[in-house]
Amino acid sequence: MIARMTCILDAFDGRNAQLTLEDLELRTGLPRSTVHRILDQLIRLEWVDRASLGYRLGRRSRGADGAPGHDRIRAAAAPVLHRLALQTGHVAHLTVLDGCDSVYLDKVGGRLAAALPTRVGGRRPAHVNAGGKAMLAWLPAESVDNLVGAGLRICTDRTIADLDALHRELGRIRGRHGLAFESGESVPGVACVGAAVLGTDGPAAGISLCGAERTVDPDRLGPLVAAAAREVTQALSPASGTPAPRARFR
Repeated sequence: MIARMTCILDAFDGRNAQLTLEDLELRTGLPRSTVHRILDQLIRLEWVDRASLGYRLGRRSRGADGAPGHDRIRAAAAPVLHRLALQTGHVAHLTVLDGCDSVYLDKVGGRLAAALPTRVGGRRPAHVNAGGKAMLAWLPAESVDNLVGAGLRICTDRTIADLDALHRELGRIRGRHGLAFESGESVPGVACVGAAVLGTDGPAAGISLCGAERTVDPDRLGPLVAAAAREVTQALSPASGTPAPRARFR
């Protein structure tokens, strides 16, 4: 088993390489069922992560300096989140995808902050919140299926409950150039507007504004959130002075 696990890890020819299950089957010479079974174990142990195009080396394989870069994302987004919260009086969130969940990297201000059941380091199903849906919209349909699975977790009576409905919602988000909305899908009485921060290979994070349903106006907040996501995307560009990465909707 150790030899096979090593064989799979060695198949990744770079720290940021992304390989499909078929790629790993060909490179290792192992049966697909064996590769899939071992990948599940490697993912649970954080040696491998699921990625937009398949799999990539996880936190343990890449070492401390090869972690997903959450500190860098948080630092780039912090002033933008504070400005959004001050401008709107709503709660600004910064999230990243971890499997089928949105993990909260930051939470800033707003009168509703103490009442919202979100916290830094906490997580919610990605398909129930606007930041998570905005990130999912940038992924290929098969990656969304692999991440969220067939049985979607239900948080409220408005939560999207099946994959077909989720894909229709992600299509609407693409039609709005990446803006995601939700109202009462994660927390009753709370609405949210979100957009994705883009990296070189897909969504790097999600930025969202949340508030009481009666106070959230998507037409007013949407442009602010979209501009904030673009600003953080530009700040995370690989080199100073180069254009921000332009991921494409699949």
